[in-house]
Amino acid sequence: MTVSSADWIARDNAAVWHPFTQHATWIGDDPTVVERAEGPWLIDTDGRRHLDGVSSLWTTTLGHCHPDINAAIAAQLETLDHSTFLGTTHIPGIELSEALIALAPKGTGPDLTKVFYAGDGSSAVEAALKIAYQYSSQTGRARPTFVRLEHAYHGDTLGAVAVGGHDLFHATYRPLLLQTVGVPSPGDRSLGPDRLRIAIDALEATMREHGDQTCAIIVEPMMQGAAGMFDYDAEYLRAARRLADKYGALLIFDEVATGFGRTGKMWAAEHAGVVPDLLTCGKGITGGYLPLSAVLAAEHVYEAFLARPGDSGPRTFFHGHTYTANPLCCAAALANLRVMGEQDVIGQARRLGERLAKLLEPVGAMPGVTEIRRLGTMIGVEVAPSRDRTGFAVCQAARERGVWLRPLGDTVILMPPLTLAEPETDLLVNALAEAVAEVCE
Repeated sequence: MTVSSADWIARDNAAVWHPFTQHATWIGDDPTVVERAEGPWLIDTDGRRHLDGVSSLWTTTLGHCHPDINAAIAAQLETLDHSTFLGTTHIPGIELSEALIALAPKGTGPDLTKVFYAGDGSSAVEAALKIAYQYSSQTGRARPTFVRLEHAYHGDTLGAVAVGGHDLFHATYRPLLLQTVGVPSPGDRSLGPDRLRIAIDALEATMREHGDQTCAIIVEPMMQGAAGMFDYDAEYLRAARRLADKYGALLIFDEVATGFGRTGKMWAAEHAGVVPDLLTCGKGITGGYLPLSAVLAAEHVYEAFLARPGDSGPRTFFHGHTYTANPLCCAAALANLRVMGEQDVIGQARRLGERLAKLLEPVGAMPGVTEIRRLGTMIGVEVAPSRDRTGFAVCQAARERGVWLRPLGDTVILMPPLTLAEPETDLLVNALAEAVAEVCE
């Protein structure tokens, strides 16, 4: 017997609590029940096709159900499903570590030489924060403060929330959180045309005051995603590297959203020629298939955790989870990285971003569009609020035209798979333009 979409939604509403979802209005928003996917398309239980314009929350690099990743997971299932990574190892985990180190950014700063695995973006950030604090304790004295950007988003675990700066998501939990100091974001348009200089000066002043207590500066490099796609100048990252070195703090780049080609380069750090001490990554690492994330660490950070005769304390990093470096996840990631290299997916992403920029020029001139912010394929189209939940209304109108988008307030996010073909790219932008015209004019 065929189950209708309405029946699935009713069953969902009776049993499920969704993330980032207000269930008091969810049913009225006509939710989609996704049944299957292929390439850049999501197909719902009514057989309707939706272009996945946000890569299923910024994760899908090559499209859904890619044959190479499917085959890699199936092959791994025949040999090893799971084995603990706590003190033992396995081949996919070793090979993926080697691949990530080979791809790590190069430039001003230390080489990234070690990989610590986590489960998702938030848990990678959580691990990086704990590493930074323990590093400070084991190389001199404990420094309890983290310097963070305003409007930042680093995830939803308590440590990640502590270094976030998005009040809608984070204000409720402030009494529970780590000691942090917020500094102005170089991507904050409200600071005016001199926002880069204002932000750098503020960071410098903050480090003069708090540098001796700061264990790390943490930033989303080049683009603050959940802020509404706040892009900023690469000079800020160079200033952060200089100031972290000057005051003996570590520099953390959160590349969970910006890594694996999203900005037109493998890592957003490459736009600045800067290397952090710790780099977190996730989302696109497995091509959007399975939950996996990692912290890439510099050798000097790793060495601070090695206990030698006469050292006080065990120095071990007592952190991890049951499914750390799950072999199926590692196999998916290896296949994803292999295809990305063989098919020049980074080049494809760069060209896709440039084509999207050209196609979006007329959209930027439409009534109701305040600004378009872009770096690579990471795009935010800000619309003037003309009704309640204007951004949501634009996304709903786009869905009626066969394109799935997601709003961040009144900023409509576009972040398609990196290999999106020209006809689908045209559909993406045309549907957005028609939706904006319907809602905002």
